[in-house]
Amino acid sequence: MMLFNETINLQLEDGEAIYYPAYFKKTEADTYFKTLLKTITWQQDTIKLFGKTHLQPRLTALYANNSKAYSYSNITMHPKAFTKELLHIKQHIETICNTHFTTCLANLYRDGKDSNGWHADNEKELGNQPIIASVSFGAERAFHLKHKTKKDQKLKMTLQHGSLLIMKGYTQENWLHQIPKTKKKVAERVNLTFRIIT
Repeated sequence: MMLFNETINLQLEDGEAIYYPAYFKKTEADTYFKTLLKTITWQQDTIKLFGKTHLQPRLTALYANNSKAYSYSNITMHPKAFTKELLHIKQHIETICNTHFTTCLANLYRDGKDSNGWHADNEKELGNQPIIASVSFGAERAFHLKHKTKKDQKLKMTLQHGSLLIMKGYTQENWLHQIPKTKKKVAERVNLTFRIIT
């Protein structure tokens, strides 16, 4: 089912992140990608930046095993019940994370213009030292990390189709991350970020 032949410790100073480039087999990842595109109820919210309102540069959806809302960037999302596929994926990654996730924030990047600016997943609902498990299906996208105070601490990597990235410990307290825009022609990417809403 899963390929653990490669595990990459990102060696973050003041943080902890582990990357599995081929967590899901390609055939399995292909199936999940096609199904999630169709079965997730995608929406596009508006965000406020410097007093101006913009459409968020990606589509999102929130799923959970409870009714707890999740707020970020002045957006409050209310979850739908996990779909069959999201439950399967959640159960797979809970084994390796040794954690029971309550919630999944899903992101759909439609092309290179869709992005997610510098941020940390440090909302109060996530508690102290949150664990975030990020699964990628579809087109590869660049992923950047930078330390909040140590300017020399930066990392750039590519998130592959079927990969799993786990961020935990003090990562959200000390690091920012982003999916930058790109002028390259890129296809759709589905990103599932599993978390615990306390």
